[in-house]
Amino acid sequence: MNVHRVVEDLRELAARTSTDEGAQRLAWGPVWRDAREWFKAKIAEIGLRVDTDSAGNNWVTLPGQSSKTVIVGSHLDSVPNGGWLDGALGVMAALEALRIHAPGTPPVTLKLVDWADEEGARFGRSLLGSAAAAGSLKVDEVRGLEDRHGTTLVEALTENGVALDRMLDAHLELKAVDARAYLELHIEQGPVLESMQKSTGVVLGTFGVERNMVRFTGQAAHSGSTPIPMRRDAFLAAAQLALECREIARRHSKPGAGVVCTVGVVNVEPKIVTAVPGVCEISLDQRALDASVLAAMLHDAHAASEQAARDNNVSVEWRPIWRIEPRLFDAALVGLCEAAVREETGEAPRLPSGPLHDAAEMVPHMPVVMMFAYSSNGLSHCKEEDTPVPHLEKTIRAYLRLVEKTIAHVAAASP
Repeated sequence: MNVHRVVEDLRELAARTSTDEGAQRLAWGPVWRDAREWFKAKIAEIGLRVDTDSAGNNWVTLPGQSSKTVIVGSHLDSVPNGGWLDGALGVMAALEALRIHAPGTPPVTLKLVDWADEEGARFGRSLLGSAAAAGSLKVDEVRGLEDRHGTTLVEALTENGVALDRMLDAHLELKAVDARAYLELHIEQGPVLESMQKSTGVVLGTFGVERNMVRFTGQAAHSGSTPIPMRRDAFLAAAQLALECREIARRHSKPGAGVVCTVGVVNVEPKIVTAVPGVCEISLDQRALDASVLAAMLHDAHAASEQAARDNNVSVEWRPIWRIEPRLFDAALVGLCEAAVREETGEAPRLPSGPLHDAAEMVPHMPVVMMFAYSSNGLSHCKEEDTPVPHLEKTIRAYLRLVEKTIAHVAAASP
């Protein structure tokens, strides 16, 4: 177990694929491909090879004494101007797990995966490669996606040797694996562990998400000549809903089971300084780990939108964008993760993941758990993203302990 080597690999990758503004490993682009070539050379050093599935996910297999398989990994792609740890930490730590066992034959098969396009930063569809492997990708829904330069997803995939209409073959390829566990290490991307002054956390699952656009329609009017009581101000209705949704989240939050709600997009029409807004559309992103709580939050938001519409004499309509149910991780693996973290750090705080990860796509298909590392200032997806090296090395050691515990757990399980 050489945790210093893992940190050195991360630094080397960052130096190779970053500018002064941060990491530039945008999926399907040249810097991402270069990162994968660099990683392929690292794999060759331990006598193994990289295989690419039909969705562009890269796999490395270390055959064991049994076909029962433990999968470790994460993703190498980044957002533009991203950080040095997001995604890459999990891949580099997984590489170290292979290095530990590569000289011999482990009791079970080990597979490392580098998922393709986890971030969705270029075409807007996150978890693209893992969704294809999970069989949940709806090909026709992504067929028309374009990046900001007008390049289509189909064109970008073709440039990388991937055919959109064959991507779901990756699901059949994954089903052929006797997968008994999926382990993913990631930075928290939030401030909770730092606020607790803890290096490492045990992840209970990923939040479910309800994401909608809510459109209020009133009447545009002159801002000087229209008395306040006679206005049909769509923006004020949207603002009322946004504030109420914050209160909805506060009401449904419990100690150890926090929920979140975000309004990230606000569009008004006619968007001129001398006009009362006649139309206002906002995004509403609600997340919770408990499915019943998430459903209650959504119900309350619908009721709040109707009240805001009545209060401001406007109409309201909802347009669903995307949803995913909460994905709770495997209880046995959570227990092993907790033991590994406690052995390394003395304590094992449990927390949910607000951001989504490839691990969420694996939950319906195999036992899954994630481990989080402390994120400085809670920052991610930016060049300031960081984890102090002492915290980072503790977490890597805890993760490698988890890999060993999981190998033993899977090896001892019935065929």
